[in-house]
Amino acid sequence: MPLPLYLLAVAVFAMGTSEFMLAGLLPDMASDLGVTVGTAGTLTSAFAVGMVVGAPLVAALARDRPPRSGLLGFVLAFAAAHVVGALTTSFAVLFATRVVAAVANAGFLAVALTAAAALVPPERKGRALAVLLSGTTVATVAGVPGGSVLGTSLGWRATFWAVAALCLPAALGILKGIPAGRGNDEATDRPSLTVELAQLARPRLLLVMLLGALVNAATFGGLTFLAPVVTGTAGLGEWWVSVALMLFGAGGFVGVSVAGRLSDRRPVEVLAVGGPLLLLGWPALAQLADEPVALLVLVCVQGALSFALGGTLIARVLHEAAGAPTMAGSYATAALNIGAAAGPVIAATALGTRAGALGPLWASGLLVAVALLVAPLLALPLRTAVAAHRGTEERA
Repeated sequence: MPLPLYLLAVAVFAMGTSEFMLAGLLPDMASDLGVTVGTAGTLTSAFAVGMVVGAPLVAALARDRPPRSGLLGFVLAFAAAHVVGALTTSFAVLFATRVVAAVANAGFLAVALTAAAALVPPERKGRALAVLLSGTTVATVAGVPGGSVLGTSLGWRATFWAVAALCLPAALGILKGIPAGRGNDEATDRPSLTVELAQLARPRLLLVMLLGALVNAATFGGLTFLAPVVTGTAGLGEWWVSVALMLFGAGGFVGVSVAGRLSDRRPVEVLAVGGPLLLLGWPALAQLADEPVALLVLVCVQGALSFALGGTLIARVLHEAAGAPTMAGSYATAALNIGAAAGPVIAATALGTRAGALGPLWASGLLVAVALLVAPLLALPLRTAVAAHRGTEERA
């Protein structure tokens, strides 16, 4: 894989750490800024909404700029938002910086997904995206627990400074590793914005985006409310929450890496095998949550399956949106973050059921079940398209 892919993954790591790190910092932030924990929790919603709205909007605004300048601008804006957030004593200002950071994150990821796919031949697109998305899984394994430890030791502002600092080597890597200009052929052959937006009227593209949103909603719904399961149902100490998150992220890293090697040639098989296993995994996790060893093992397995399916569906969004070369990444980003925003809301409603703390796990299983009911609409034409692609490769 080209070196620029790994440099982009460093920025994705910093942004993923920022997106997930607030879970362990909210009490400290609320006390420092003079607001309730519930009010501080709106910072998470602000980030998710900024990602959904920002992805297509910023990608459209940046489409006439070379990828390097766009990626660099987004990274620097993201870093600046965290510097301001670390310095402010106003909750309103901090809220605004989270929205700005989310928009910058969305724009970066939208352009990076497209740029990553363009750095490799079409038959290696899935592997390229796996490298890029590994930044998110590593953030879950190392960045989020590390941020929590740093915030506990030095205060929540130190974590914001650390995220801003991580953006600097990523910015340098973009300057050194991403080509400076836009090729003449790309500039002249690129479709208009109207044509690219019209791709959203294609049922197959919308279907893949829906599947990606459902799977990601299940992932974030279960993950967001994992802490009460670990400390309550399983009866483990609070520090085991970080262990569980690390196991989920480690599984995700394995899942996205393995699926990245399979999603180009065998996406149907990944979805057909991984989907039912993921569906079974969430209820199994709920049923065995009072057994600590089983809980931790299943958390790791669910991380692997969730990211394997999610990564495969991202690759399929980019394949289906091939007619929108500058906007395809934003479509994938928007779909995933609709799931990230909706999943915790849906899971939260399950907390009020008789299942209690286990309700979100059952809700995640239900979301995956809906995805599997919809998936057959995609499977047959997808199998035909993959078979045609293999035939072309063999003739070549």
